[in-house]
Amino acid sequence: MTRHDSPPPPGTRDEERGARSEEHGTSTSTSTPGPLLPSRERAILHLNVADFAVAVERVVDPGLKDRPVLVAPQGAARAAIYDMSEEAFRAGVRKGMALRRARKLCPDARLLPPHPDRYERAMRELLHRVLPLSPRIEAVDEKGHLFVDLSGTGRLHGPPPDVAWRLRKQLRAELRLDPIWSLAANKLLAKVATRIVKPVGECIVEPGEEEAFLRPLPLRLLPGLEPEELQRLAELHTHRVGELASWSLAQLAVLFGSHARTLHELVRGVDPSPVLRAGEQRPSVVAEEELGDDSNDQARIEGLLYRLVEKLGAELRARRLAAPGLTLTLDYSDGVRLSRQATAPVPTANDRRLFALARQALALAWCRRVRLRHLRLRGDRLRFPPAQLELFTDPDAGPAPEERLVDALDRIRGRFGRGAIQVGRTLAAAG
Repeated sequence: MTRHDSPPPPGTRDEERGARSEEHGTSTSTSTPGPLLPSRERAILHLNVADFAVAVERVVDPGLKDRPVLVAPQGAARAAIYDMSEEAFRAGVRKGMALRRARKLCPDARLLPPHPDRYERAMRELLHRVLPLSPRIEAVDEKGHLFVDLSGTGRLHGPPPDVAWRLRKQLRAELRLDPIWSLAANKLLAKVATRIVKPVGECIVEPGEEEAFLRPLPLRLLPGLEPEELQRLAELHTHRVGELASWSLAQLAVLFGSHARTLHELVRGVDPSPVLRAGEQRPSVVAEEELGDDSNDQARIEGLLYRLVEKLGAELRARRLAAPGLTLTLDYSDGVRLSRQATAPVPTANDRRLFALARQALALAWCRRVRLRHLRLRGDRLRFPPAQLELFTDPDAGPAPEERLVDALDRIRGRFGRGAIQVGRTLAAAG
């Protein structure tokens, strides 16, 4: 069964970041880790330094410990929260929230500007200490998240739980960073396991217990579900993984279309994706269009852009990933190339939200009167979608029926090909 060590103190992030062991019926333990996860099984370690920016700032200035801290650009008219401490989180502050509102919620917080260079150095030091353990180490982002594949390393380093304990002890002593960690048979389970013990703790999901581990958990902890999908399931009084796991594949297909099979595997803890090798390029999605005739017709360009977004969205949903932003590259007919980026508050694989980002990038890159020859849209730094619901609903997110439309389009195209059906906006793309 699952074991949790060092359970989080009362009043931590259980409401939005998952529940402690009581919620899913397991017990806490402080015993010495034993030889769980036999060497023949996959053993994926997930390390997560909670509130990474704040943790690094507290290493630089120990006086910040145990006091509320906000990390946000200072002086910007629309400054948003980059990171916050546990104390500020309890006061209601969330990442991406307007700084003005955050200061009202937590007036006694110490405000610090972001120092990306510090955080990059800290990540490099973290990687340096983990590299001897495995050739497969995947940095999920630049915010203190790492996957380490310990499969088959038992004869070199000992049982994976012992390795995790020693590594945490080393990081606390040498870097003064205190990561939470989890061990499981795949990345999906390891990611969810760290979510339920934030901001402090350890969790081991033993082989064969994957479904039992997931069944009592809130659906919001599963990566791969968009906020609209969670809302739709809530309307059907389906809130926990076990409730959704009782649905058949055919029932899931009614609501989620081509996404149904992915969800069917998701709620059962199935995830064959490998941990990337250290330094290996992170996955990305790319779509591009060459205009037959150079054009500066807005309807045509936006139609082509939507077609690119549909390709990216379909691939993201198939890979259970979300894009935190998009990069649009425009080639003008005179040979000039311009690239611009747009970033989302929450990583997404939703076509409508991706198109909103693509249009933002288009407005920045399409700044010349010269005709366009080629469009290239790229989503990189792909990651699991976030676990928690957004604090404020997006007024542009659209109703649930639009989500069903996207699912229906995926389903039809999967059966009859991409040209079988298209959105009206893309008709102008034919030029």
